[in-house]
Amino acid sequence: MSFLSNMARSGGDPKVLRSGPSSLGSSDRLARNLGWFSIGLGLAELLAAGKITSALGMHGKENLVRAFGLREITSGFMTLSVDKQAGLMSRIAGDALDIATLATAMRPDNPKRGNAALAFAMVAGITLLDIIATGASTVRHTRHQGQRRSYGDRSGFPKGVEASRRAARKQLADLRSTPKEANDKSRRPAGTGH
Repeated sequence: MSFLSNMARSGGDPKVLRSGPSSLGSSDRLARNLGWFSIGLGLAELLAAGKITSALGMHGKENLVRAFGLREITSGFMTLSVDKQAGLMSRIAGDALDIATLATAMRPDNPKRGNAALAFAMVAGITLLDIIATGASTVRHTRHQGQRRSYGDRSGFPKGVEASRRAARKQLADLRSTPKEANDKSRRPAGTGH
């Protein structure tokens, strides 16, 4: 998973080596599971579009199902990325398209409308999970208006300012205590014997 996270990061961002056990809240885990579900569903729609349209009584809509599969895979990767909000919102928009498409399959002359109704109910349930995940993720990862993080207590030095000053003084003292001859020899061009 770190590989996928690192792909989505900018060049200057630090790499994600691993995440700790407490780094994911329940909303993060739900979003991650929805992302993987989206990728799996998208692959199924790409690879088995004919079987899906046949089961739903939607013959001739195979290319539409494949396009929905690509959309699902894209939404899944976005949901697994650092900016999961965009992925979750795209999942909700995709669910609306799925529901609208499945509604056309529930016409009275479709002998497979029972399957279409079951698929409709499943998509409605997944849509509810997407809405819950989006709301929970927004609450967890959004600062309240007017709240700003304060970094006033931080120096920017991992071991503190005084430790950095001591290290700099030590390096300066080491440079000063180096014999002048050693410095002169290191500055002479190679091959001169003096």
